[in-house]
Amino acid sequence: QVQLVESGGGLVQPGGSLRLSCVASGIIFSIYDMGWYRQAPGKQRELVATITDGGSTNYAGSVKGRFAISRDNAKKMVFLQMNSLKPEDTAVYYCNAHWTFRNYWGQGTQVTVSS
Repeated sequence: QVQLVESGGGLVQPGGSLRLSCVASGIIFSIYDMGWYRQAPGKQRELVATITDGGSTNYAGSVKGRFAISRDNAKKMVFLQMNSLKPEDTAVYYCNAHWTFRNYWGQGTQVTVSS
């Protein structure tokens, strides 16, 4: 059974930082492309950042320079370091694992940026 479990969300003030973590089980983690997506209330889910099995990264323009995605294949984990957070970053953040036709999602973790 495949599981992706996110953690690290919470309430933070504008300009603050959070680090999201996602631990995977039930997959050969090292061959999967991993990603973080987010969904704000009333909006569609959108890509935040991805990292390939080879370590190449891609970011949404709105987070480039502020967020950093990384992975630890030995621990089967992917991380999202979020700096200089803005109120518009408020959303539920989802971990994603993708390989060929296989696509898995976590349950999400809430990030709220507010003073």
